[in-house]
Amino acid sequence: MEEIAIPQRKARKFIGEEFLLTSWAEVQPLYENLVNRPINNVQELRQWFIDRSELESYLSENMAWRYIKMTCDTASEEKQKNYHFFVEQILPNASAYDDQLNKKALESPYLSQLQDKGFDISVRGMKKAVEIFREENIPLATQVQTKQTEYQVITGGMTVNMNGEEMTLQKAGDFLLSPDRAVREEAWTKISERRYQEHEKLDNLFNELRDIRHQMGINAGFANYRDYMFAAMGRFDYTPQDCFNFHEAVAETVVPLVNKMAQERKEKLKVDELRPWDLKVDIDGKPALKPFDNGEDLLDKTVQCFTSIDARLANYIRIMRTMGHFDVESRIGKAPGGYNYPLEEIGVPFIFMNATSNLRDVVTMVHEGGHAIHSFETRDLPINAFRNTPSEVAELASMSMELISMEHWNAYFANEEDLKRAKVEHLEDILEVLPWIATIDKFQHWIYENPTHSVEERQEAWLKIYELFTDSVTSWKGFERFKKYVWQRQLHVFELPFYYIEYGMAQLGAISVWRNYKQDTQEGLAGYLNALKLGYTAPIGKIYEAANIKFDFSKEYIAELMAFVEGELEKLK
Repeated sequence: MEEIAIPQRKARKFIGEEFLLTSWAEVQPLYENLVNRPINNVQELRQWFIDRSELESYLSENMAWRYIKMTCDTASEEKQKNYHFFVEQILPNASAYDDQLNKKALESPYLSQLQDKGFDISVRGMKKAVEIFREENIPLATQVQTKQTEYQVITGGMTVNMNGEEMTLQKAGDFLLSPDRAVREEAWTKISERRYQEHEKLDNLFNELRDIRHQMGINAGFANYRDYMFAAMGRFDYTPQDCFNFHEAVAETVVPLVNKMAQERKEKLKVDELRPWDLKVDIDGKPALKPFDNGEDLLDKTVQCFTSIDARLANYIRIMRTMGHFDVESRIGKAPGGYNYPLEEIGVPFIFMNATSNLRDVVTMVHEGGHAIHSFETRDLPINAFRNTPSEVAELASMSMELISMEHWNAYFANEEDLKRAKVEHLEDILEVLPWIATIDKFQHWIYENPTHSVEERQEAWLKIYELFTDSVTSWKGFERFKKYVWQRQLHVFELPFYYIEYGMAQLGAISVWRNYKQDTQEGLAGYLNALKLGYTAPIGKIYEAANIKFDFSKEYIAELMAFVEGELEKLK
């Protein structure tokens, strides 16, 4: 095997190689330099952007490591303190300077002379940021970020006892794959009870978050937080009405397929009633797939899988592994979920997840691996704004890799029957996740359109929306109290408001990328990488076009893609 070249960060020409962040006092002079620096021609303006990018990249990576360390060990007060220092001392001050810097750039007479690809997109974003910036929102944003960490602490500490062992909810979730129905029911009930124990605490926390967020929207001159967030997230390419159209299209074109699968599941399992603990088990009564033994085995097999796609992509995983940029196994005290955190200076991201040796973990790994590929493909773009893609593009990178890699999952499943089964399970999951995405998104629209709602009204709205997108076969009889709080398990509602519809849009794009890849692997992969290389130097529609797909979530397009997925499922069964 060839020796891996470990990437080096670019020299710190502006902030200096010895720069070390211990307080705001070290950072402020650098911001002052950028605010007060004379800019006399287009070359000096370009250099000013490069210097600003260098400072912001340093701060972004510094914050990233604080967040990573905190989520890897939620019980550590010191790691929480280190993260909160950045959130409370650095971010608020930097936000105020960001507005000054944006205004300085927009007022420069040389801005129109910057013809480098991507600056038009950055300028568009800066104009919107200046338009919605309000000084009074800085302390509110700090409050929100501090409160969001409370969600991590509450959920990261949740455990249940199964077979005499105290374990995380993620690990206990593996029992939902057991062919023994009594075991599944026990695990589901214990997990649900443990979540329910915290429902009041999470309700109160969410009420606080909702109220602060609503005030931020009002401060910025918007009718509600939803409208503010569409501006803050730079959603230039679609509107709330497009989201409502997506919800309607999913209800009409995808939910009937989910109902059909649920009915088939009920019949195959030979149960009088399909229950929530019956939804993950293999319908033919086979034991759960076990694609890897431990974290190291998962990484070994991921390298093998990515090598089958393209040796360069496998090297990205090797580089991250060599640099210690993985924490993949589930353990007590670790925050739930998974993420790929871009590291702006070095350009080599960090992958965090909670693997317990099931198929879902493989999907998480290749999903976050897609994000990682994106980081590598954009690391040489000269300005950090060019590398920070909108979620609709970021999630295209990750979800497409789920499906491209699926063609090479023999790395995880040597047995042909297991491989087919894994593919079927994943494609069925895709059909099921689109309605869930619509559920969470529609729920968030309701929350912020009705900012003074009570807890009871929120429960009622949740159940009404949930029923629109879930199958009509599964019975929750006797467990209605848990059903009211299913939304609390979705961290995006607490930590990343309105960041969820992007998964749906990107899922449609990913199915198209996969369809292209199946037709011509070389051309399909080239299109995928061409889109990723653009970073955020073009509008979303143009980036999708680079991958030879459409940015479209119309009913007709969704129906076309669902027919393709259904056809692929039929071939596997």
